[in-house]
Amino acid sequence: MTAAGSSPRGGRTANPLAVLARVSAARPEPGADERCEMCAADIGEQHQHVVDLVGRGLMCTCRPCYLLFTAEDAELRYRAVPDRYLSFPGFALFAGQWDELEIPVGLAFFFTNSMLGRTVAFYPGPAGATESELPLGAWDRVVDANPALRLLRPDVEALIVRMPGRDNGGTVAHLVPIDRCYELVGSLRMAWRGFDGGQEARALLDAFFADLAARSRPAPGTVP
Repeated sequence: MTAAGSSPRGGRTANPLAVLARVSAARPEPGADERCEMCAADIGEQHQHVVDLVGRGLMCTCRPCYLLFTAEDAELRYRAVPDRYLSFPGFALFAGQWDELEIPVGLAFFFTNSMLGRTVAFYPGPAGATESELPLGAWDRVVDANPALRLLRPDVEALIVRMPGRDNGGTVAHLVPIDRCYELVGSLRMAWRGFDGGQEARALLDAFFADLAARSRPAPGTVP
């Protein structure tokens, strides 16, 4: 991934869609005439996505093309983004552990980049989305305290976390399709005002997490 400028605590700041997956490059606006980026078949605004592991791109696809890449263990360049939502009741992550991850705000998402062989994190800010290079061992300790996080599928699913004290409510964590994170980053970029995001961004986050709560079921091995 490319960077444009530096940010506190070792992160790298750039246009969020460019940093996360160059997701909007050369893609038409959603609409009835949008086409599958693999076979050029017509698709509607509501469609599925696959991740290009090499180009770090998120591709809009028709259902038949999507189904070609759903095998979890296949060594393919493309992987289908699953439609799975899980919650983590009793999620153990304290302020000191969050600080150890070197994320200065109360919202971030984490996913495993199989090409890099590591977990990466992104968090929003006034300049866009910042990639945080997690300190060695810090993420492993979070996973050891929350073994259900090992359910996270590389490249196509993310853990999104909202922390207490830096946001409203208690610690909330959900496993979500990676494209929902792209959606959130793009929406926050448009809504962000001032240093902390402003009222519109906070309302957007409240609505987003309410939707995740409605869609999610407790992860296996957690206590509902």
